[in-house]
Amino acid sequence: MEQQLTVPEEFATARLILRKPGIEDAEPIFSTYARDARVCRYTTWRVHGTIDETRNYLGSCREQWSGGQGFAYAIDLTGTPGRPIGMIHMRRGSHQMQYGYVLARDAWGNGFMTEALHCLVDWALSQDEIWRAAAYCDVDNMASARVMEKTGMEFEGVLRRYCIHPNVSDEPRDCRIYAKVR
Repeated sequence: MEQQLTVPEEFATARLILRKPGIEDAEPIFSTYARDARVCRYTTWRVHGTIDETRNYLGSCREQWSGGQGFAYAIDLTGTPGRPIGMIHMRRGSHQMQYGYVLARDAWGNGFMTEALHCLVDWALSQDEIWRAAAYCDVDNMASARVMEKTGMEFEGVLRRYCIHPNVSDEPRDCRIYAKVR
């Protein structure tokens, strides 16, 4: 039987605040990255055409929190609250957490996502119920692969026709899977 985890609503790292997002984050998320085709190229969701799509997404994040299976965090730079530069999401499995993330283009190349992912992976693997922290990326998304490697996740293989990245293709694409275990 799966035990209920008490998941913090906020984490702090040296440069970031990871916090439970609210509907008020819709405008900065929409204008910063949710409508940016380059940022969303390898996401599992289509580029947002309207702010209402972003609001709906944030509403689904709140529902997932309530159900205890999904935990989305807005990523703010320390000192600039309420101006998310990206999001990171943990999804609970029976004995593992799986991660997905997105980061605004002007924040790329600064190690922010590595810092955020490292924080959440370390937290998850410190929980008695969690034995595995995993994430995957499109085989062509080498920037995401490097984030996972820098976090200490190990490449486990290619999952063939694993996930649809609708901004690339409507057909399932091959993905690289990475994990860190204890």
